[in-house]
Amino acid sequence: MSQQFILNSHVRSELGKGASRRLRRKNDFVAAIVYGGEAAPQPIAIDKPAFYKAIESESFFSSIITLDIEGKKESVVVRDLQRHPYKPLITHADFLRVDATHELTTTVPLHFTNDTTCKGVKDEGGVLHVLNNDVEISCLPKDLPEYLEVDVADLSMGDTLHLSDIKLPSGVSLVALSHGDEDADYGIVSVTHASPGTESDDDGTGEAADSDASES
Repeated sequence: MSQQFILNSHVRSELGKGASRRLRRKNDFVAAIVYGGEAAPQPIAIDKPAFYKAIESESFFSSIITLDIEGKKESVVVRDLQRHPYKPLITHADFLRVDATHELTTTVPLHFTNDTTCKGVKDEGGVLHVLNNDVEISCLPKDLPEYLEVDVADLSMGDTLHLSDIKLPSGVSLVALSHGDEDADYGIVSVTHASPGTESDDDGTGEAADSDASES
């Protein structure tokens, strides 16, 4: 993990939706809760500016985060973010405690490399279709990757890469394949023939423009 995230917070004694709203409006904090492990769930309030800056990074969601709760440090991962229905606001955050000696289960993003030089796209006129943007993994906290890399350079027309084709770092396993179920080995990316009307015209329009015209 190349980036470390440390968030300052304090214990939150006033609970409920009304209290969370007041916290956001007056104190510039985000309501959250820390749970898991042997300790009881702990409601907290996180420094809002630092939290909003942290969530701009994709790696925040697949990293071990340090919560500094009034001087006591907790190692956690993000479990859920609750967002306002129409405003760009986080209304509540859930964090799960992690133990260095126990495996954790979480979701990490897939990064597809060499898409511009993919054989099926560059030489055969196909289209690269990403079927899944992330996968669920299990590992010890020290082995948690920010993302998993998938090289698509050698994909030809009609080829599909599956979960089992992902090269995993040491200590990391895929949850879907952990029980030996072959049906769980789903596709993550494929190269297919371009559908009629999906290519753009010279003026940058295309299928969307044709659709608008048919509706007018």
